[in-house]
Amino acid sequence: MITRPAPLHAGWLSGELRASLLAPMAEDVARAKVLVVEDAPDVTKLIARKLGADGHELELYEDPRPVLDKLAAGATWDVVILDVGLPGMSGIDVLHRFRESGSLASVIMLTGDHSAATATTCMRAGAFYYLTKPFQPFELSAMVESAARYSRLRRQLEGAPQIADDTSDAMLVGTSAGMRKLRAAVARLGSQDVSILIQGESGTGKELVARALHERGGRRARRFVALNCGAIPESLIDSELFGHTKGSFTGATTDRPGVFVEADGGTLFLDEIGDMPIGVQARLLRVLQEGEVRPVGGSGVRTIDARVIAATHLDLSSAVEQGRFRQDLYYRLNVVVLGVPPLRERLDDLPLLAAHFLRKHGGSAPPSLSPDALEVMAAYGWPGNVRELENALMHAIALHHGDVIGPESLPQAIGARRASAATGATGAKAQTLEPDGELLPLTEAKRRASAAYERAYLVRVMERARGSVSEAARLSGLDRTNFRRLLQRHGLDPTNFK
Repeated sequence: MITRPAPLHAGWLSGELRASLLAPMAEDVARAKVLVVEDAPDVTKLIARKLGADGHELELYEDPRPVLDKLAAGATWDVVILDVGLPGMSGIDVLHRFRESGSLASVIMLTGDHSAATATTCMRAGAFYYLTKPFQPFELSAMVESAARYSRLRRQLEGAPQIADDTSDAMLVGTSAGMRKLRAAVARLGSQDVSILIQGESGTGKELVARALHERGGRRARRFVALNCGAIPESLIDSELFGHTKGSFTGATTDRPGVFVEADGGTLFLDEIGDMPIGVQARLLRVLQEGEVRPVGGSGVRTIDARVIAATHLDLSSAVEQGRFRQDLYYRLNVVVLGVPPLRERLDDLPLLAAHFLRKHGGSAPPSLSPDALEVMAAYGWPGNVRELENALMHAIALHHGDVIGPESLPQAIGARRASAATGATGAKAQTLEPDGELLPLTEAKRRASAAYERAYLVRVMERARGSVSEAARLSGLDRTNFRRLLQRHGLDPTNFK
């Protein structure tokens, strides 16, 4: 047995044991602050080894009393792993204390009791989930990742400070390794007038990166002008870029300066430059080299001083090889390249992005996401990247009822995976399989089966109670507060059952 009541911080451990239990954090792992309250040394060692290797910051206790003192003093964690059977106090009682304190940590309960009654008691008390001993390390990793993701979302929506968060540019939401690297590059390059090419898939936020570069530089007091080169007909792009004089072509009823003149002294962002017609590329190159622009139909030139930032979703080097993009223009633009990672490669940022868009579009009292909805979103591939995420949440805000968005309010394409896994025709078998027939990890299969059963039960009891929360809570043997919390978790609106 562990005899120390104090936390097993890294400083308490030594030598080989310290190295094996608290491995260094990898740069690409989302770091979570995890509290573990467990009095069994072998279980503590397993948890510390696995979560330490995953890169999480650990705080280990065998006695819950010092933890409650720290909780009362305002200590915060992302995830709490709590054993049900603790010395001197039940883990369920400790869980109640966490919930009464208003803590936003997601609590995972550990129990050696495989009975459904214990699991139900934990969930009724407000646990995020539970694990039965013995469990596999990969089960623990997956559960902590999900729990941390949900805690980050709740913290962002509550407006509390983000734990272990870096100072970030307000335009570039995210704390993943890729976004930290991108923000650092923006901070270094903002004040430099070098040509920058931003590469990334459609919807990743390339224009936001360009705006952040503009705001960091000495031109921030002047205009930022954006032009999507792929959205303008070839017959009009010269006029858009360089301007035109009155009468230079049919429909030119007035003089127009063009975006280079509009951005004079500021920044010109040329989005999707890879879609620019090859003939226009030659004229663009001349403007970049000479710093002069001649409007369509005009006889004179105007000197301009605009910082040009270009962006593309294409591989421009391949386009050069294929003769679709001028090599000299490519080298002119390709002084510094910034890559914007797709959303599927930075899913750790999903809770922060979701909270950002919920606040942006959700009004004065934005709704939250249920854990199930957040997990469905984390399992989706997001081919449209951050733009698709924003649109999906706008869709959910428009269709949801109550204070919590459930999976059923998300666009059908995003919820399809969940729906296929929970179809009643195949029952429990479907909840253990991916859509392609591959087996899910045990922890995910258990989570889905438990969530599906719990939601189905809530629907049945609400139907029997005809939408009365008080009557439904009485029928289910729960107090009204905890029953309402379960409804919110599953995105169920009582008014839909009246």
